[in-house]
Amino acid sequence: QRLARHLALPATPLWLQQHHGCSVARAAENGLNPHADACYSETPGEVCAVLTADCLPLLVTTRSGDAVAAIHAGWRGLAAGVIEATLAHFPPNDPLLIWLGPAIGPTAFEVGEEVREAFLRRDPGDRVAFAPSRPGHWWADLYTLARRRIAPFRPACIVGGERCTYRESEHFFSYRREGRCGRMVSLIWREG
Repeated sequence: QRLARHLALPATPLWLQQHHGCSVARAAENGLNPHADACYSETPGEVCAVLTADCLPLLVTTRSGDAVAAIHAGWRGLAAGVIEATLAHFPPNDPLLIWLGPAIGPTAFEVGEEVREAFLRRDPGDRVAFAPSRPGHWWADLYTLARRRIAPFRPACIVGGERCTYRESEHFFSYRREGRCGRMVSLIWREG
């Protein structure tokens, strides 16, 4: 309620019960707190929202501004196809504009071999998003993984993707850095 008042939101955001999957909620068709990791809307005044701590938030709109979406993309969601599932809702003849919000960066997100293999099984080209760290571990680049999933949709513009929630403590919350629960919110809506 404080957030809605502070930002003068046109409506209460559709808060999702995020679970690191690839379900997409359509704001107009869902009740309170649907289980999903993305929200899509074509209706003016409906506020799509995602919460992140180190995962990647994406905000999407069409060039015409007729549709919007907010996506929560952790490594599990990226591997499961949350970006593709969300972008498939957009009309194919209206170019997409996409913002990659702050996430844990490629020199701070260390993962095990099982995470890398989950991506390479689906797309061997994803190896470009992993750099070796120590034996059996890799630095994972969420931004590169996201851009690879966006590319087939031929977006008109992708911005962002250079911040690190873990390293930039003066600007962002990071669960990996803080070790306690907390979240940042990313919001998008159509004006009426």
